Amino acid sequence: MQVTVYSCRDFDEKVYFEKYAKELGITLVTCPDKPGMENIKLAEGSECVDILTTPLTRELVEALAAHGVRYITTRTIGYDHIDLEACKEFGIAVGNAPYGPNGVADYAVMLLLMSIRKAGQIMQRSNIQDYTLKGLLGRELKDMTVGIIGTGRIGKTVIQNLSGFGCKMIAYDKYENEDVKKYATYVSLEEIWEQADVITLHTPQTEETYHLINRDTIAKMKDGVILINTARGPLVEADALLEALESGKIGAAGLDVVENEFELYYYDRKNDVLNNRELALLRSYPNVVVTHHMAFYTDNYVETVVADSLKSCVCFMQGQDNPWQVS
Repeated sequence: MQVTVYSCRDFDEKVYFEKYAKELGITLVTCPDKPGMENIKLAEGSECVDILTTPLTRELVEALAAHGVRYITTRTIGYDHIDLEACKEFGIAVGNAPYGPNGVADYAVMLLLMSIRKAGQIMQRSNIQDYTLKGLLGRELKDMTVGIIGTGRIGKTVIQNLSGFGCKMIAYDKYENEDVKKYATYVSLEEIWEQADVITLHTPQTEETYHLINRDTIAKMKDGVILINTARGPLVEADALLEALESGKIGAAGLDVVENEFELYYYDRKNDVLNNRELALLRSYPNVVVTHHMAFYTDNYVETVVADSLKSCVCFMQGQDNPWQVS
């Protein structure tokens, strides 16, 4: 059995690919680059390909099918970067690789604490030996109401993590979780907008959640609300966010994801003029912390997604029950 692995990183993933390929009896074809028409031939002889978050367009899906690929696994929880309709049309099944919730949940709490204590600004000043206090007055989490949107595995873990801080927590999800009710009260989205001092997003990107945070919803929020997003960039309308930050309606933001980040993150782009003006503006604001979609990135994550992506290929090829297959 052969699997072609695209975007394979030598510095952290390759050792685990070699380990689990040997255990599972898989022959690997690895490529450090994202899948594209220029390297699609590497999939020849592989009925399964293993990818990361780069977009798989209809053109690429058709080309993969022409080379005999029947299964695509992505080493991510989300799979919105894959054209599922094209996969269905060309007879290719798709799987993902969910990882443990703790890494992202920890990171979300870190961004939240950095935002309410103005840690980004503090570090900027320290770098130029400005040790003044003016403008750095923070808030204590125990005095705040945190609104959590999405109480799946990650959102629930964030709530558990925050339970030790003594803050009031309100939550929204279409499907309520009894464990969450030990720490937080479920409310409507309207109540989240009206009551929360901090809003943290942990919901998947769907047609329903696209631009969930927009001009209309922001207008309903408290003045100075703090926004945390470690989920998906398109949950937040970029222009509306910029306007709200500039007006002070949003007092601070901690963002691990932004709109239009595909083809941008995970590459050395220091000498490039980036085609994402919103990101450039966000990075210029002293009350915004922006990181490059890496909340997931822990040692546990790397080993888990590599192992599970290969196991899902084995399940598919052997016709076994495949807990990772999504379409």
